[in-house]
Amino acid sequence: MRTWTVRPVRVDEYEPWARLFRGYAEFYGRHLSDEQAREIWGWIHDTAVIEAYVAVELDAAGTEIGEPMGLAHLREWVRPLRATVNGYLDDLFVDPSVRGAGAVEAVFAFLRHLAVARGWPVVRWTTADDNYRARSIYDRAATRTTWITYDMDVAPPN
Repeated sequence: MRTWTVRPVRVDEYEPWARLFRGYAEFYGRHLSDEQAREIWGWIHDTAVIEAYVAVELDAAGTEIGEPMGLAHLREWVRPLRATVNGYLDDLFVDPSVRGAGAVEAVFAFLRHLAVARGWPVVRWTTADDNYRARSIYDRAATRTTWITYDMDVAPPN
């Protein structure tokens, strides 16, 4: 198993971040335009609407080697019924070339540490029902809930 560090994506890492996020979008059959990618990059670095973390491999001396190979987008999520602030993992993607090499486990360990430091009792995420490989990992990292999610598409008035 390789050694990984997880850290905030740096301002100079737009291209590696965009490569990973495009891979995530493609996995879900979505096109990510350059304009959309730049908008999201602004959310990360200009307005802090979301946080972006990357997984980077380390050599034996603990020095980063290569580009980021994993990506996680995270934001706060408020649960009024429990009066808690929690974490919500919007996106998680690991480059296919390093899947099974420990990057996703490093991301989950980092998220646990971050949640404890921030006092979040829960980190929640959703995934597609047919995302079997990821679900096998998620089942080890967390407890599947019984909640069913809905999306209400809102069209602008005519």
